[in-house]
Amino acid sequence: MTDTNDWARLLRRVRACAACELPLGPRPILSATPTARLLITSQAPGRRAHEAGRTFADASGDRLRAWLGLPPELFYDSTRIAIIPMGLCYPGTQEDGGDFLPEARCSQTWHAPLFAHLTQVRLTLLVGRLAQLRYLPDPRGSMSEAVAHWRDYLPTHVPLPHPSWRTLGWARRNPWFEAEMLPELRARIADILK
Repeated sequence: MTDTNDWARLLRRVRACAACELPLGPRPILSATPTARLLITSQAPGRRAHEAGRTFADASGDRLRAWLGLPPELFYDSTRIAIIPMGLCYPGTQEDGGDFLPEARCSQTWHAPLFAHLTQVRLTLLVGRLAQLRYLPDPRGSMSEAVAHWRDYLPTHVPLPHPSWRTLGWARRNPWFEAEMLPELRARIADILK
């Protein structure tokens, strides 16, 4: 059982973190409470999420919510779903248009204390390769292989591709993802959140 005062103090410390020099400045973004039963660990907030102060506040969030079968009001209900990225702040954009990877020290500093409070989590979704490499016991050779073998990580983890626009082509080349995996994952999530 977590102490609500300890949790509140920890969140204040996380949200006040300014350890990294970032193009738009630090703005740690997460959504969680100790009662959450589903944990989503992704890469890092994008620029729109940074501006909105809310995780997945962009087209990738729309895609992720569609994949999971979750309306926004449930997706952002932190009493049921925790969203804690590998990097809590927007890391900036590369010349090719993709975002930089978040610095490892963010998850190294904040995940253990945050996750220690999330004792009710029954399933962790590892969205993107960075989260998979950090938290899967055997992350396979590639993101595609890890996602293809998603049942191997049950009942505690499910690897997912990052829901960026770049994943659209991957999903077309891997029709089993939307035809087989997502319906089963939606049913599992609905059961956990009921």
